[in-house]
Amino acid sequence: MANFGTHISVAAGSGCVLALGGWHFGLWTPWQAWPLMLLTTLGGILPDIDSDHSHSVRLVFGLLAFMSAAAGAWLLQSQLAFSYWLMACAGIYAGVRYVLAPVFKSFSVHRGIWHSLLAAVFFAWTGSTLSHAALGQPSWLAWTHGLALLVGCLVHLTLDELYSVDLEGARLKRSFGTALKLFDYDRPWRAVALILLMLAMLPWLPNWMGLQAVGQQWLALWPS
Repeated sequence: MANFGTHISVAAGSGCVLALGGWHFGLWTPWQAWPLMLLTTLGGILPDIDSDHSHSVRLVFGLLAFMSAAAGAWLLQSQLAFSYWLMACAGIYAGVRYVLAPVFKSFSVHRGIWHSLLAAVFFAWTGSTLSHAALGQPSWLAWTHGLALLVGCLVHLTLDELYSVDLEGARLKRSFGTALKLFDYDRPWRAVALILLMLAMLPWLPNWMGLQAVGQQWLALWPS
């Protein structure tokens, strides 16, 4: 499989192409382009939240903790006094980084459900929901945030499959087919759990017309 450095560098490069390309064609402003690059990079390492390597898990959950604390700071800044606001942000960071990460790792299996197309859609779905419901972004931009995560995840899964092909030995490694799969076939109940979580987010999902608008914008770029 591709190593962590390869995943993050290729995802970051893909994020730059996506962000700068969309800016060039007038799909978003420079200020809107930066988050898309970062989200694509994040998506490129998200499948490794089930990694057996502590470095990968620490970095992924470190980023998630930072983003969670930043979102909490945004939402709570007008509701709490400054001292309580600081404690709340610190508590969110510590909870994700030092409580959620070990618990999650104890229940996850590497190359399981998180290395699947269903999980990639789940990450995108969750990102769009948070962008719209928690951060108040317009529907089209919230869907674009989710699609940036999806692109990053697909880059990760594709790299894993490419690195499962041994060109010198002209053979397929045992890991071939364990990344670009629909879901974890050995544990189908986990796929059901993800689908139920996605259904639970429906009330906070951005308007579907926003996703349609994003699709029409990209299709308009292709010559007829």
